Amino acid sequence: MSNDPTDHGLAYENQAFLSSEDGRALRIIAEYLEPLQRLRRARIHDTIVFFGSARLSPDGPFGRYYRDARELAHRLTIWSKGLPSHAHRYVVCSGGGGGIMEAANRGASDAGGRTIGFNISLPREQRPNPYVTRDLSFEFHYFFMRKLWFAHLARALVVFPGGFGTLDELMEILTLAQTRKLEHSIPVILYGSGYWKEIVNFEALASHGMIDAADLRLFQYADDPAQAFAQLQAALEAPAEERTPYFAHSRNHGSSGEP
Repeated sequence: MSNDPTDHGLAYENQAFLSSEDGRALRIIAEYLEPLQRLRRARIHDTIVFFGSARLSPDGPFGRYYRDARELAHRLTIWSKGLPSHAHRYVVCSGGGGGIMEAANRGASDAGGRTIGFNISLPREQRPNPYVTRDLSFEFHYFFMRKLWFAHLARALVVFPGGFGTLDELMEILTLAQTRKLEHSIPVILYGSGYWKEIVNFEALASHGMIDAADLRLFQYADDPAQAFAQLQAALEAPAEERTPYFAHSRNHGSSGEP
């Protein structure tokens, strides 16, 4: 090794550069390519994504949502394990933290299934829960790259009560669906109709002309695990193309044919 203090060696081994402002593009690319490699190796085909508050506990005032998320994830995992496929189908995926995220990963783990956690590095609240499959626990720095991976593999979305983060994630998927930026439709289940109808007045958006009436069909409500499970089963009956991972490519409105 050279004793010259100006000799930094190979650029891709220069941690100071990789952590610098100039290295940001490389960090962003890494948060795309590293999960891609790991998911391909694990033969993850597609996911059912659970969103919801990190603040809900099984014994708190809204504990039923935690328990229902756990039960629904358990049902979905048992069902998906019985599907004929060479890849892992409809793997339960969450943001990897506590609350509803923990409940979803826990239910899938209870059923003996693999389960994904796309965790985000935050100063408060967000810590990886212990129910995520060890080699499927991901840590993100950039929110937008984390959201890309949620959308990239999702075949369905179940959204439990939550706050700003849950609303942000929900609206991202609804916007992609409304603008037809995805090759396939993603069924969206809003779990807890009383909560969602109070928090977001979708009908008012339509009546004021801010969305089309048809956009109200982009989601359904559910109030118990059996109902949500039946809705998801019905929506996912059509078999997806067998490729790993199953990417939700952006729909191309031009002529190049590229995703």
